Amino acid sequence: MRRRTLLAGALLGTAAAPALAAGTARAAAPGPSVTRTGSTTLDSRAVFFVSYDGLVNNNAFQKNGLLTYKGHQYAAWYTADRNAVVGRRVLGASSWQTVRVGHTLRYDDSHNVISMGVSKTDGRLHLNMDSHSDGFTYVKSVAGLLDDPTGLSWTASRFGAPQSTLDGLALTSRFTYPQFVATPEGRLQLSYRAGVSGNGRNALAEYDGGRWTALGEWTGSTGTYSSEHGSSTARNMYLHGIDYDRNGRLHSFFTWREQNGAVMCSGGGITNHDTGYVYSDDRGRTWRNDAGTVVGRTGGSDRVSVTDAGLVVDPLNPDHSLMNQESQFTDSAGRPHAIISYVPGRFGQCTTDYVADRTANGRAFHVRHTAAGGWRKTEIPVPLNSSQRTKLVLDRYDNAYAVFPYGRIAAASAASGHTDWKLLYDGAGLNAFGEVVIDETRVAQDGVLSVMYQEKSTGTTPSPLHVVDFRLPT
Repeated sequence: MRRRTLLAGALLGTAAAPALAAGTARAAAPGPSVTRTGSTTLDSRAVFFVSYDGLVNNNAFQKNGLLTYKGHQYAAWYTADRNAVVGRRVLGASSWQTVRVGHTLRYDDSHNVISMGVSKTDGRLHLNMDSHSDGFTYVKSVAGLLDDPTGLSWTASRFGAPQSTLDGLALTSRFTYPQFVATPEGRLQLSYRAGVSGNGRNALAEYDGGRWTALGEWTGSTGTYSSEHGSSTARNMYLHGIDYDRNGRLHSFFTWREQNGAVMCSGGGITNHDTGYVYSDDRGRTWRNDAGTVVGRTGGSDRVSVTDAGLVVDPLNPDHSLMNQESQFTDSAGRPHAIISYVPGRFGQCTTDYVADRTANGRAFHVRHTAAGGWRKTEIPVPLNSSQRTKLVLDRYDNAYAVFPYGRIAAASAASGHTDWKLLYDGAGLNAFGEVVIDETRVAQDGVLSVMYQEKSTGTTPSPLHVVDFRLPT
């Protein structure tokens, strides 16, 4: 592996030139807007406990806790008695059908989310849940359930028994962060971390409509990273997402987390550093940096490593409480966008309390690839007021929307080069706890942004879980 280098700093900075706008918006295209159209209650008494500053039903890294397919929307959560539930509704309907899938949440750990995926080759719904550096539970529906939602009843008999493997395929005894992603051909891939925080590897498995296959690990945990304070020889890559664009390219932004706290200025901070980017044009088998250089091969000995050149698109040392697993999206031209957040240097060069400092001074930034081929970053002028994550989505005109903790929504127009960020919705009346889950799949289908959130509570008192819908420009 070659030594780690950064992309030229001149390519990255606060953007202000509309000439560099990403996307396909024309002068006549509308700018961003949100119109609240309705709200439904999934559960009046969903399980509630605060763990790692988050909720198990509303962790923003929970890919596809809410999804849309063939005119129906699906949601997954844990009830007050800890049962895993899946609900469905016709798009726009006010009521949900629900079914328990035979599993109960084991621990009060907000990592143990439920993630959903659809295998288009056979119309099945897949769920992976209840894992944090240990085993997982996997459930899948009968074939065709999502292809014929009006003809097939929504009952427990439509789902198979919970499993501790993928139909007999054992992956790892230290499994975390399941994320399902559908390939352009309709296969279903499962992204996950093997190992633990600070010493883990990202891996992929793939379902072809008949069986699961382990593709293997594609990131490495070894190599030396050094800061001005010290060095670390183990880490893990945290993904901001893993998504195919309309042309079939697989994109992933990420941050590194070091195992050794010696790289930080203070033990109260967090060892996350740098925002990186890789892509794959062969369904996740080979990984390249932004320049097109191969930096890793899934299942092989050459894995994406902290020492690889050309990975970093926004350099940042571990002293600013950079968030892991934030958010990403691709625009209509297939260009990648991400939201990252940290405490900017104007508030000091050493965070000493990760939660308090992010809450007091944290800011989110929009990072995107431009039509000219470089990277641009714009600070979003909305204080986080939270230690938690922000979600990103783009509408059909490539206007960008940042969904902040507490359900606040800011947006920027493609016509401005995504520089005119402003708050469009302040979350008033939601009483949302913090992070939210968005339906990444619905926006392209009917121009509606669905947001799943849970109301604030105290201790372990259950609270309502809702989905609120916003109409975007059409």
